[in-house]
Amino acid sequence: MELLRNLSFNEVNNSALGMKYADELIALSKAEKNYLYLHRGYYQKGNKLRLAGDLDVALSAFFKSTNAAEKANYTPGLGTAYSAIADVYSVMGNTKNAEIYYNKAVRILRTTDNAIVLASALINAGDQYFKTKQYKVALQYFNESGAIFKKNDYIIGFAYSLGNIGMVYAEQGKNNLAMENMRKAIVILEDLKDYYAISDYLIHMSDIYVKQNDTKTALSYAKRSLDLAQKYGLKDQVSTSNLKLSQLYEKVGNTAESLKHYKDHITYRDSVTNLESVQKIADLRTNYEVSQKQVQVNLLKKDKEIQQLRVKRQRNLIYVTASTLLFIIFLAFGLYRRNKFIQKTKAIIEEEKNRSDTLLLNILPEETAQELKQSGKVAAKKFESVTVLFTDFKGFTDYAKDLSPEKLVESVDYYFSKFDTIMEKYDLEKIKTVGDSYMCAAGLPFETTDHAHKMVLAAIEIAEFVKESLAMQTQDQTRFEIRIGINSGPIVAGVVGSKKFAYDIWGDAVNIASRMESCSEPGRINVSEYTYELIKDQFHCEYRGEIEVKHKGMMKMYFVNGPK
Repeated sequence: MELLRNLSFNEVNNSALGMKYADELIALSKAEKNYLYLHRGYYQKGNKLRLAGDLDVALSAFFKSTNAAEKANYTPGLGTAYSAIADVYSVMGNTKNAEIYYNKAVRILRTTDNAIVLASALINAGDQYFKTKQYKVALQYFNESGAIFKKNDYIIGFAYSLGNIGMVYAEQGKNNLAMENMRKAIVILEDLKDYYAISDYLIHMSDIYVKQNDTKTALSYAKRSLDLAQKYGLKDQVSTSNLKLSQLYEKVGNTAESLKHYKDHITYRDSVTNLESVQKIADLRTNYEVSQKQVQVNLLKKDKEIQQLRVKRQRNLIYVTASTLLFIIFLAFGLYRRNKFIQKTKAIIEEEKNRSDTLLLNILPEETAQELKQSGKVAAKKFESVTVLFTDFKGFTDYAKDLSPEKLVESVDYYFSKFDTIMEKYDLEKIKTVGDSYMCAAGLPFETTDHAHKMVLAAIEIAEFVKESLAMQTQDQTRFEIRIGINSGPIVAGVVGSKKFAYDIWGDAVNIASRMESCSEPGRINVSEYTYELIKDQFHCEYRGEIEVKHKGMMKMYFVNGPK
């Protein structure tokens, strides 16, 4: 059952296959009378149906999920299912029901110890009240969710809460408070490189300046939103930004620019509709109906065969005996085939289990993956001493403007594939990549004393590889120079996300590592004072003095020149 649950959850590319795993989990849970996994099966099925656009059927699955959670006496699952029901009603435009079930979800989740899930339900409920212009209630929910996210050091959730608070203030005409909160959110999200939300908040900033009749500033914010959306391939935000620019240019009387941006808005809006997905869903339904008709045809055919057999029995006893012998032969053959089928099925299940394990290990450390498989969740863990590395390519943004998407991906993959190999060599943990930025950590998920030493050795190899690649560059290749930053200190690590698992780390040590990278120079490894104290006996380091760091003041920094 846990295997089926993981397969359904991780199958994000093939909705039909994800639905198949969910249905198998439901059937097995019913047979075993296991209401906990029955709840999880219906919850996964509801998610797949919601993504496919079958909102009514998704709603039915989520309600069955709540019933099973109640029978299993599983309070967190009941609250999560109620929140999913509210999400569907919100998308359907059923305001009354959405508010009812958000309130139920929040009330139940307050009795559990999962603060992040509660805060997520609160921020979703706030969005619903914001849509219906109940700004006072929305502000209350956003403030509470922000406080919870901040307390639990869940930075991205805190940023979203700040941005949403800013949107409420904007609707209330409190423009200064609105801009203050949205600017704070944008600063945090820039560090996290979450450009989708930044693009959205920039549009809201543009709206504020429109209300102040400052069209020039409004245009600059809308253009910045469009630039981000185009750079990072955010299709729906490209559509929204073009629409805003079309409206602004129309306001100032520039009809040509207004028409150009409106055409771009329509083009991207239609691409977001994703007609191909709609066709796949239609094919899925058609195949199901055809299979049901085929079952009916097979049953009619079987009935006809039985009637013929009865006639033969009545006509001749010999035919009866012969038919019986023939049946025994077919039965033996059927048992033989069934045995072969069972063996084949076992092999398929084993293959799928290995595939599921590989998927988990590709996105999570082994210890974390085992914990997730055993308990269905992963508790956040604090590490007292970890070393974090960030890399960034010099001039990547300028190159990206002139390169085709295929060449851009090929260039980044060339470097990141080698970086992954170096991570494996030194037993380091790759955390994530965002655009041209690569982030990894040493000293987790198992604490070590030599984490800083291993990370610096890996950084030296990365720098040497990039330097050699630049020297061997040919005409049809794009190669870059790299900046590397390293810091050591305490962090918190855990798994986030409700649709896709993501292993991530948070804490001041992570933010300082990012600053070390931005303060570095091409081809150099820049380390903080904290890391320097851990490696000074093994490496030659060049003191750079105290340098101004954003939000941190003056900090001592060192270049690593090589091992002693």
